[in-house]
Amino acid sequence: MSAETAAQPLVRVDGLSKWFDLGKNLFGFGHGDIVRAVDGVSLDILRGEILGLVGESGSGKSTVGKTILRLNQPTAGSIVFDGTDLAPLARRQLRPFRRRMQLIFQDPFSSLNPRMTVGRIVSTPMMIHAPDSSSDERRQRVDELLRLVGLSPRHAERYPHEFSGGQRQRIGIARALVMDPEFLVADEPVSALDVSIQAQVVNLLLEVRRKLGLTMLFISHDLAVVGCIADRIAVMYLGKIVELAPTRSLFLSPRHPYTEALFSAEPIPDPAIRRDRILLKGEIPSPVNPPSGCVFRTRCPYALPDCARIVPELEVVGPGHAKACIRDDLELRPSQHA
Repeated sequence: MSAETAAQPLVRVDGLSKWFDLGKNLFGFGHGDIVRAVDGVSLDILRGEILGLVGESGSGKSTVGKTILRLNQPTAGSIVFDGTDLAPLARRQLRPFRRRMQLIFQDPFSSLNPRMTVGRIVSTPMMIHAPDSSSDERRQRVDELLRLVGLSPRHAERYPHEFSGGQRQRIGIARALVMDPEFLVADEPVSALDVSIQAQVVNLLLEVRRKLGLTMLFISHDLAVVGCIADRIAVMYLGKIVELAPTRSLFLSPRHPYTEALFSAEPIPDPAIRRDRILLKGEIPSPVNPPSGCVFRTRCPYALPDCARIVPELEVVGPGHAKACIRDDLELRPSQHA
């Protein structure tokens, strides 16, 4: 892969929105409210890079990932994958792209069929997307991938309940890789695992990226984890991207108050170190009725009256660094792990 090719986006998302119509209940009650889970997201994911997507629960991170994969039908916007806009494609037209884009699920327990052996779980995508493959070819591919993710080919005959959570997630990663995809969406892949196992899975994903040249969207609520794996990080709040930057730039010089608040919540292993926490006011607002102007203004310690009136655009403030905030006069605290 040439440097010029590597610098091109494999995935380009422009103005992506996903709204859910709550409608009325069985008895005809309700107001037909609209949940704006994703509202005007634009970002590029370069070939071979890992883009981290972080934010609180309910910010719309997982919906972005699933909509990019067209597991959700977008309400508006475009999803250009390797030059083709996936947004308007019908189900049959999407089939050739399915093998090129895969998902690693958050829960390694419920995402594996307990009635199927590991070998059957990993090889099922081949049965769907490569129906002409022989049983020997499928078995060889399963053995190859189990070795790649740190398991043994003999594990193919076992069932999911015989494995730990970390081993199950390795099986899920093997299943996602079986069709040799170009793009992976890892949806909170380590949040259900112990901290020591999280590090192992993150290292595995980095090794897989290095060996296979994969492009990845890594979704998490944990900035420390994302900082260990991502080349760039997009910070999301209430359906919108509020900051986007190279990982080191974001950790050293956050430009959005929400990013600063996330950094202030990072745990520090040394009990002797004291710091001021930025306690955000209240809960994240409902995506049914988001605030006017800046969606973060109701919890922002730096909010001005204009923040209720002006919808901030994501604008460039440094090399590869963009923020959606009208305050240009703020000096925000960096991450403790910078």
